[in-house]
Amino acid sequence: MKDFQKDFLDNRNIEKDVWRMFKVISDFTDAFDELETLPPAVSIFGSARIDENHPYYVKAMEISKKLSDKGFAIITGGGGGIMEAGNRGAKNSVGLNIKLPHEQKTNPYVKTELTFDYFFTRKVTFLKYSVGTVIMPGGFGTLDELSEILTLVQTKKMTPIPVAFFGRSYFEPLMAFYDNMLKEKMISQEDLSLFMVSDDVDEIVAYMEANSHVVFT
Repeated sequence: MKDFQKDFLDNRNIEKDVWRMFKVISDFTDAFDELETLPPAVSIFGSARIDENHPYYVKAMEISKKLSDKGFAIITGGGGGIMEAGNRGAKNSVGLNIKLPHEQKTNPYVKTELTFDYFFTRKVTFLKYSVGTVIMPGGFGTLDELSEILTLVQTKKMTPIPVAFFGRSYFEPLMAFYDNMLKEKMISQEDLSLFMVSDDVDEIVAYMEANSHVVFT
């Protein structure tokens, strides 16, 4: 399959760019149409490289189920691993997949599926429909989504939403790096209040419920 993202970034051609703009519009149009009636949702990010026996998978599914029981829809990237666990635990389950050279297979627990040409349109869709987000252990993609959220909130380009990290030991080096950023005056003390870190599923669910400003009737 053609690598749409690479094609977009590597080529300068006005005729192709016009066609790419239609693809961008199509990504957004499909998302807006499909998710217009979606209840308030929490997005769950994390690695695709673990199976259902991994403790992080089990915890992601537990978090998803408990948030779902509270009335939240759950949005993931639609793939395996943590994403599968998030969809598996949810009653109202959304998967935002992406076209890749080696096709990412949609997990069987996705109830509402969308497939995007571009990563950036996919990220915008995550943020548009999420009233909170849970960051599970993951790789570059997980850090990309996390940095996007924190940057947009920090710069007041979006309304603050609760951000919760699950897995203290996994994220300890990242927290130390954030502390170093503060020490070097690259961020402010208040920026460290944009998220919380916990190993407690119920604490994360309560944090989402209290800080998403959603009242279910």
